[in-house]
Amino acid sequence: MDPQTQNTSLQRLQNVENRVVKVLELAGGVMEELARPSGPKKEFVNSHCREFMQSMKDIQVTLREEIKSACEYRPFEKCDYNARIANEICFQKLEYVLTQLDDLKQTADQYPSSD
Repeated sequence: MDPQTQNTSLQRLQNVENRVVKVLELAGGVMEELARPSGPKKEFVNSHCREFMQSMKDIQVTLREEIKSACEYRPFEKCDYNARIANEICFQKLEYVLTQLDDLKQTADQYPSSD
């Protein structure tokens, strides 16, 4: 994850944190309204509850997207380790085959040709 992507991700999470604080303030306002001695105003409670629920859904969506984005992060995506190891193994196999062919040639040279 490059620094710019990481920075924007952190900024989005900071925004989510701010929205969580606002949601908690909304919930606190509803609780205060419900605790009023004269009784709660139904319109106030309904509108704040709708806003609370919508904000919670938005927060969930944003957090899911951030989690999904974090799971897609592949730190070794551009690493050539596997290719280098495969290349080294192939090189070792070729060296082994060459030594076997040399041994085979030496053995064949030990026998007289039947020309």
